[in-house]
Amino acid sequence: MISIKEIYKIFLQFPSIQTDTRKLQPGELFFALKGDQFNGNLFAQQAIEKGAAFVFVDEPSAIDASEKIILVDHVLETLQQLAKFHRQQFNIPFLAITGSNGKTTTKELVHAVLSSAYITYTTEGNLNNHIGIPLTILKIKKDAEIAVIEMGANHQKEIEGYCQYALPTHGIITNIGKAHLEGFGGIEGVKKGKGELYDFLRTNQGTAFVMWDYQELREMSKGIRDIITYGTKDAAITGTVAQSEPFLIVDINKGIDIQKITTQLTGDYNLPNVLAAIAIGNYFKVEAGKIKSAIENYIPSNSRSQLIEINSNKIILDAYNANPTSMKAAIENLAKFNAKNKILILGGMAELGPESLQEHENIVSLIKSYPWKVVVLVGGDFLKLKHPFLSFENSTQAKAWFQKQNFHDSYLLVKGSRSMRMEKVIER
Repeated sequence: MISIKEIYKIFLQFPSIQTDTRKLQPGELFFALKGDQFNGNLFAQQAIEKGAAFVFVDEPSAIDASEKIILVDHVLETLQQLAKFHRQQFNIPFLAITGSNGKTTTKELVHAVLSSAYITYTTEGNLNNHIGIPLTILKIKKDAEIAVIEMGANHQKEIEGYCQYALPTHGIITNIGKAHLEGFGGIEGVKKGKGELYDFLRTNQGTAFVMWDYQELREMSKGIRDIITYGTKDAAITGTVAQSEPFLIVDINKGIDIQKITTQLTGDYNLPNVLAAIAIGNYFKVEAGKIKSAIENYIPSNSRSQLIEINSNKIILDAYNANPTSMKAAIENLAKFNAKNKILILGGMAELGPESLQEHENIVSLIKSYPWKVVVLVGGDFLKLKHPFLSFENSTQAKAWFQKQNFHDSYLLVKGSRSMRMEKVIER
């Protein structure tokens, strides 16, 4: 059986990897991954015909006369081991980012800041799982000065596994919230699962950036060699919300020579994400002016805290994901706005397990405590509850309703779990 060292030599010759034959370009390596609904081994011959330099399979039946098809024990594990071998060629900071909310926004802000001073490689989009992370690592080129790796997880031991091949030197847990409760087995399971990043840093003398306002992160990070703190008080870098409507403006109170940062993010819940990027940039000696400029020029995309203006209406589109913690924060954020017409269009929250119905009830109770022009609840466990609000089974129905409305001078929050596809509601 071929060794990882030998595969790495092949990779250095053909340093582009593909796992989908539909996207395969000539000269790329094809790794025939398989899962419950697919089997890449079945497409080995097609990959060769499309010009793959080599194809890695783990089923003998996928092998034909071609010397370009290479049999390994397990394709996914081979991909991960190859990523680890590649990672070990670098002696640069590898920063891992995980948490229940704000991972991707924090990653994007951190990347904007670090790339203003360093050649920085970062997770693209949300390639933050057991396939995306090794692919991200394998895209890092020799000129890299810093790497930023986002780690998503929905069950315990997942982050621990990622750390085995990402080998982070630095890390940040954005927060601990009620996300993926089903897979983690409740909030204590979330703490344990996300805390696997701290465990790795603790064991390997790493550095953690810790939001010092969050008592659970203070406790969880104990014993880590280097802890860099940020927060609203009692931290190395401190800042507070100066304004949250329509965009977040942050006053920096301590730790860096910046007075104010005017972001293009909406929502005061983005304050920790901004402070994290400042703390990380400052730690890596990025000039204060560059940090300020990078954060102020960052424009969110992909349905994450986007502010969209349609006619006289302002729409906060935060439909990439939702869980009880982020949903509560987004609702409370809009409730604070000084606007007469405030409208909620909210989709169901997924992966909450036995606590799902109760968590949806909690959201309904929260909504009832504020005045709204209109509230629309879409799909999921919202359908199982009695409430006085408009209700639709899916985002398609909600869109049909929305297109008949004639809202003016209104603020709308559109949010829901990815599976609800709430961004469809406002598509024109």
